[in-house]
Amino acid sequence: MSSVNGETEKLKEIKPLTLDGTAYVHRWSQGNQHEFTPQGQEDLNVWTDMVTINIFPDVVDGEQLAQIANNVLGRYETIGAIVRTNSIPRTEKSEAEHLIVAILRGDGVIEAVYARVKMIQGKGTATVWSRREYGEADAAAAIGTWLQENGVAREKVFIAWDGHPQLSDFDY
Repeated sequence: MSSVNGETEKLKEIKPLTLDGTAYVHRWSQGNQHEFTPQGQEDLNVWTDMVTINIFPDVVDGEQLAQIANNVLGRYETIGAIVRTNSIPRTEKSEAEHLIVAILRGDGVIEAVYARVKMIQGKGTATVWSRREYGEADAAAAIGTWLQENGVAREKVFIAWDGHPQLSDFDY
């Protein structure tokens, strides 16, 4: 069960995923977007750490995947600041992979996000690992400090992570 805006909904059973030693539990899905938070962060109105998996079932090649990455980059540029981008070149075994690190602003929140756009099991995906802080001025300082202390290490962990769930676990 999950609570969004005070409403509780029953979720399809999707196994927790583990990232950097933390188990993230499936909390919410709509369409091809699926959100996971750690234990103790069940309320999606006040989370601190989240993994969001977006599946693009019609994206089946590297060119289409690059377009998804460009769309994510463009959206992030309108709501925040890009910290860094990186692409891992295509190999004989896999399409290119794209990373976007950004600081995003919302109403009373600031997030550090790491978006990894890659092919998984033959489909395009954008997996976003987010850290959120609340408040106006305090949130900016807190995210800045958090990025200085954790940013490089988090990126390395995220790029090396191969614990993505099976896409067949999701309804898409």
